[in-house]
Amino acid sequence: MTAPHPPGTPPGSSAAAVIDGINVDAVAAAVQVCPGVSGLDAGRFGEVASYLPGRRVQGVAVRTDSVTVQVRSRWGVSAPDLLSQITAALTPLIGGRRVEVVVADIDEPPALEGWLPSALEAPPGVPLPGATSGPPARSER
Repeated sequence: MTAPHPPGTPPGSSAAAVIDGINVDAVAAAVQVCPGVSGLDAGRFGEVASYLPGRRVQGVAVRTDSVTVQVRSRWGVSAPDLLSQITAALTPLIGGRRVEVVVADIDEPPALEGWLPSALEAPPGVPLPGATSGPPARSER
């Protein structure tokens, strides 16, 4: 349930972002500064969001006994590390509720131009399996 605006509190302030005692703007900000998080994600149909007067906070949903956050993870971050980062950031903000983390997507790997994994490197003069040494052969029809 969204808390009403206290008298003299402008819409859009942090007082307007409290749902069942949880400041969803603070939750969103805390999650977004976690090193393993690329961003919040509301889901394909916007199903993970908190609805406030005139706006919504994507990727954060307050439940009776939990707070769900749905995120895009940075490339190379393990799920246990991501959960640990987010739980540590949210624990002081959510009043003893359980943290539920949904990984909606993972960022693309960084561009590695010219990089060849060492397992695929061959000694000089030894071709890699499937490699050809000249122009592609023309097929006869």
